[in-house]
Amino acid sequence: MVVLVDTVSLNQVRPRHPEKVNRPDALSPPKPDWIRVRAPNTRGYADTRKIVKENGLVTVCEEAGCPNIGECWDKKHATFMIMGDTCTRACAFCNVKTGMPGALDVAEPEHVAEATFKLGLTHVVVTSVDRDDLADGGAEHFAQTIRAIRARCPTTTIEILTPDFLRKEGALEVVVAAKPDVFNHNLETVPARYLTVRPGARYFHSIRLLQRVKEIDPTIFTKSGIMVGLGEERHEVLQVMDDLRSADVDFLTIGQYLQPTRKHHAVIRYVTPDEFAGYEKVAYTKGFLMVSATPLTRSSHHAGEDFAKLQAARAARHG
Repeated sequence: MVVLVDTVSLNQVRPRHPEKVNRPDALSPPKPDWIRVRAPNTRGYADTRKIVKENGLVTVCEEAGCPNIGECWDKKHATFMIMGDTCTRACAFCNVKTGMPGALDVAEPEHVAEATFKLGLTHVVVTSVDRDDLADGGAEHFAQTIRAIRARCPTTTIEILTPDFLRKEGALEVVVAAKPDVFNHNLETVPARYLTVRPGARYFHSIRLLQRVKEIDPTIFTKSGIMVGLGEERHEVLQVMDDLRSADVDFLTIGQYLQPTRKHHAVIRYVTPDEFAGYEKVAYTKGFLMVSATPLTRSSHHAGEDFAKLQAARAARHG
């Protein structure tokens, strides 16, 4: 009698992006010189990585392949990604894993608070995967994390970068009631590109989400960002600015889209530094308190320094 043991199918590694596996490769042009960054290899980077791993935390810095990870982690600045490392959506630009996430870790808010304390953060950024599988989209988990950080680090200011809570009635109100200092929700791209770039989301729902934050609590700073280089036109970017200002959004970030793998959306073109400078200038004329528009701008890059500037800008405007 012969016994066959299948050592292949039992140990198959699930692809990071199962919905993208069968897509044809999308080729992007070579990166220009202004995009290149140095590999992370400093002592500060290693110390930050150790604290993150010891507390069993996930960071968007790693999961999304952020080009600024070396600079930020060297300064002990990390953006924590709560509710696991697996997203229920499959945006064409994003490098975060796609699939059905596991159960929430009830101890995670305390772990985030402890890591915030150990890193000595004066300003912390917390984001998450999309959790369409949860009745509230993870709103209560966000609120618990905010409260845990407040209890452990009472002087630390808190910035959150949330999903859109699409079809999650009452979820936004739960998060806003926890009173983060900055509420960020990214539009990611212009509305005409949503079907191919961000198909699970709705542009005007996201605009309304940001507007609703201000209606509930005008003291909270609001923030949003887009990527460029995905095939958008300049006039479409300017319209996004107007839409955000109509929702009273305070802070706009604009950065260059970078393709994580050939299965992701291609870079249509690399926007020049001069064009970014032009976007920044126009955005300020439209009334934003803060604007960051550079090729390597990302939502939480320099978030602590930018928060201080936001406070100063509001104080100067309202004198």
